[in-house]
Amino acid sequence: MQVYFTFDSRPDLQQDLIEQFPNVDFSFHDGIDEELLTQADVLVTYGEDLEDEHITRARNLKWIFVASAGIELMPKEAIAKRNIVVSNVRGIHKKPMAESILAHILAIKRDLPYIYNNQRNKIWNKRGGSPTELNGSTALVIGPGAIGAEIGRILQAFDVYTIGCNRSGNEAPFMNETYRIHDLTKQLPKADIIISILPSTDETKYLLKYEHFQLMRESAIFMNFGRGDLVETDVIYRALKERQISHAVLDVCEEEPLPSDNQLWELDNITISPHCSSHSSRYLERSLEIFKPSLEKWLNGETDLENKVDMLRGY
Repeated sequence: MQVYFTFDSRPDLQQDLIEQFPNVDFSFHDGIDEELLTQADVLVTYGEDLEDEHITRARNLKWIFVASAGIELMPKEAIAKRNIVVSNVRGIHKKPMAESILAHILAIKRDLPYIYNNQRNKIWNKRGGSPTELNGSTALVIGPGAIGAEIGRILQAFDVYTIGCNRSGNEAPFMNETYRIHDLTKQLPKADIIISILPSTDETKYLLKYEHFQLMRESAIFMNFGRGDLVETDVIYRALKERQISHAVLDVCEEEPLPSDNQLWELDNITISPHCSSHSSRYLERSLEIFKPSLEKWLNGETDLENKVDMLRGY
């Protein structure tokens, strides 16, 4: 069996795979190699390097393992037409992303940018800006899956009341209450912190309108850690410019990279995190912890893999 990684990785991780699966022929190549592609039975990719033509040429391909949670840049129709099994690493981001989200919340609440700026300018000011407290606040998590549950767990430790909004309205882990996304307008006014972790689908694209920001508290913090097409750039800019909300933290943007002349850069009530909240020195290590058991199943003829994805639904 030929397993082709379209990205390079640490030699120790490669060696571990080779030793654990001696009957598998592994290839590691940074980018798409046409010859390796045509031979591959299994493809391991970050999901951003595949085009329709690659799927056509990969005649032996039966399973694609995506070392990312997002699949929106992949050639969905071509893959679905071939009935190629696709699975991803959904869930591995929950630890680093939850820590990133918490770091941003605490930085804003405790006014750390003010403190850092004073340090750079050698200013001793005991007031420490205008800090507020996290405990006793309410957080609305839009898309409380694996990442949202981890965020909820941590926030509840800070005595934060958590509300989740998902497609079904069914109870979600570490949410004090859970509602359907259709009920979002009723929940937004309750929240001090709004955190979106929604994927990019036809249902979620431009889900948030200007009217939604009008429903939020003026003191609210809006955080988008899902996908940038949840809200149009002009909408979030207008809401921030008009102080409909207090602050926004964007780990994702409608256009990435965010152009240097984009008006969002000029705002003083925004934090732009360049799609880096999930980054961690342990990222690939965690990805392989999901890939290895799935590969074991695949070698035994099983196709019921962890984190199987419906390409046409987008998750």
